[in-house]
Amino acid sequence: MESFNYFNYYTEIEEYFWRKRGAHLLVSPLDWAIVETWQKAGIPLNAVLKGIDRAFESWARSRRAAAGRQLKSLAYCVDSVLDAAAEALEAAAGSGPEVKSATPAAEPFSHPELKGYLQRNAARLRASAEKRRASDRAIVARLEETAKRLDEIAPMLELPGALDLEDLERRLSVLEEKLTASLAAEAPEEALLAIRREMDGSLAPYRRKMSAEHLAQLERQYQQKRLFEHFEIPRLSLFYLT
Repeated sequence: MESFNYFNYYTEIEEYFWRKRGAHLLVSPLDWAIVETWQKAGIPLNAVLKGIDRAFESWARSRRAAAGRQLKSLAYCVDSVLDAAAEALEAAAGSGPEVKSATPAAEPFSHPELKGYLQRNAARLRASAEKRRASDRAIVARLEETAKRLDEIAPMLELPGALDLEDLERRLSVLEEKLTASLAAEAPEEALLAIRREMDGSLAPYRRKMSAEHLAQLERQYQQKRLFEHFEIPRLSLFYLT
């Protein structure tokens, strides 16, 4: 996204989608994974909201809407959001240089909030490791190593001056990626099969609408979310500090 000054990305999209639909829905793993792919791709919030508007306009003209069916998933909005993002990129390329404000933007999180977030996640990682100490040595070692790294990062927040949130996010993303690889390698086969079956069922109605690249990215996000839930592990990215 434009900067790390905006961390309630998911909440804004979720609430906007609810308002468009006119009713609250339970947040599905598929919808969460879709928003994550948009966030990681750097799609601006205004492009996402514009794409959602267009998807609802298209749905309103469809036979399904005429039959009284409602738009229930963000998966229907994927094409419209990607189109809106491409248009935003073209518009930005044709505009002049950005004029930056002389007033520095306020930091989205305070030092104590960030420190508390790291400490809570380290504690949850150690709690998960303790539950698996007798059976999953490789996973326990990775969980404890990740908790240790969070402990080592926390003192950096005490340094004077503005926080480099982009660098902090990079560090946390690397830890998440290493943790995800370990979980995928060591998870029981039955757990992986269950995640795969659930994912295939959720994606089945939308596969034809998505490019192979976007579908592969969405599958990775979906599997990561479910693996972390299976092992009762917190997500580390600042995207989850709300």
